[in-house]
Amino acid sequence: MLKILDAVDALNERLAMVVRWLALVMVLIQFAVVIVRYVFGVNSIAAQESVLYLHAAFFMLGAGYTLLVDKHVRVDVFSSRLNARARAWIDVVGHVVFLMPSMAVLLFWSWTSVVNSWAIFEGPISVGGLKAVYLMKSLIPLFCMLLLLQSLAHVVRFLIGHARP
Repeated sequence: MLKILDAVDALNERLAMVVRWLALVMVLIQFAVVIVRYVFGVNSIAAQESVLYLHAAFFMLGAGYTLLVDKHVRVDVFSSRLNARARAWIDVVGHVVFLMPSMAVLLFWSWTSVVNSWAIFEGPISVGGLKAVYLMKSLIPLFCMLLLLQSLAHVVRFLIGHARP
């Protein structure tokens, strides 16, 4: 069981290594878009959309890792006064009651849209843009699956008493 949980963690850690580079690529492309537009007067919708695509990939592929390293946004108004064990139980309840069901619903309701987008190889958002909306939409179920897996790994580790170091 621990090997499977470690594999889920490793998957999100490896994706995080890729995603870190996406951030750099995104910044460099945006810098180039601004320079080319304001210095040379040339505009590229495709280049601008590539920043949008990279931004989507950055956040959707990095969400599982963010959950893994416990750097996600949370409101600690009530739990900040509790001991570590009580906060851990609140996390587990949050995973089971809120995160997992919301990711399952999003996965279910987005699936048809993604399949339809692939069926027609959905074109650009704007005229002259990237002809790969279907790829960006594919990030939605991937995002859901990565978060579901990482959430499940967190809950199982808690329940069997093997918290991640």
